[in-house]
Amino acid sequence: MIEIIYRELIYIWYYFDIQLRQIFWYWILGIVIGSIVSIFAKDKIHNLFSSINGDKQIILKILFASFLGILSPLCMYGTVPIAASLAKKGMREDVLSAFMMSSILLNPQLLMYSFALGNLVMCIRLITCFICGIVAGLLVLIFFKHKKFFDFKNFEEIKNNDTDPNIIIKLFKNIGRNIKATGIYFFIGILLSALFQRYIPKEAFASLFGKKNEGFGLLMSATIGVPLYACGGGTIPLLQAWLVDGMSIGSAAAFMITGPATKITNLGALKISMGIKHFIYYLIFIMIFALISGMIINMIF
Repeated sequence: MIEIIYRELIYIWYYFDIQLRQIFWYWILGIVIGSIVSIFAKDKIHNLFSSINGDKQIILKILFASFLGILSPLCMYGTVPIAASLAKKGMREDVLSAFMMSSILLNPQLLMYSFALGNLVMCIRLITCFICGIVAGLLVLIFFKHKKFFDFKNFEEIKNNDTDPNIIIKLFKNIGRNIKATGIYFFIGILLSALFQRYIPKEAFASLFGKKNEGFGLLMSATIGVPLYACGGGTIPLLQAWLVDGMSIGSAAAFMITGPATKITNLGALKISMGIKHFIYYLIFIMIFALISGMIINMIF
């Protein structure tokens, strides 16, 4: 029995070590770039976003807001106070929706992580997140043109931790906080991917999440994104292993949409800022958008 356990541990370590070597530097690079953007460009991005208010060229402003949301390095609990402040100043809710939606799905740090999945998957993630922000803004524009969609009055502003007067120390503190926040999930993700590779047959995985079982595979991918997604860095090892084992790109895209969109911390902030009725609309929108995106991507690739 001891020999069997020892042998299995060696196998798991073998897969763990391979996965770690493949994506470790993407994780580090993502953290560094995310911290640099947070320290040196965060305020510029948000000031630029606040400058696009007004009733002219709304479609272009929604597109630009979605793009800026991807560039924003803040988590949702950091984004909502900014959105609340801008809403009080008269920022249009359709523009806010585009910014918040794309900000939920992607940020500079997660974008760098995604390079570990290959350039194609990274580009698909970037494009689908950008489009999702645009569609969210357009839906609010069409269906809530004369109605309130957000309710920010119950959201409390979070404390800013980047207050050290020395810019270099501030940067390294930010890097340290990012490592602390994502490190445990990153290594858990690698361990889970090693266990998948050791114990889940590739043929079974490919038949479940591959293109031959497209509809069910997409639905499963969108659904498992809800409980499995705790941190972007932690899901990259899983996705990498799943894509190797036969997961279709469309299924991966569906997972990458529903995962961050239903991350528990994001859901808490969104429920407070939307109210229960509009929060349910949000969840329905995410699932539909993920499934349609996955189907289109599988048709193209």
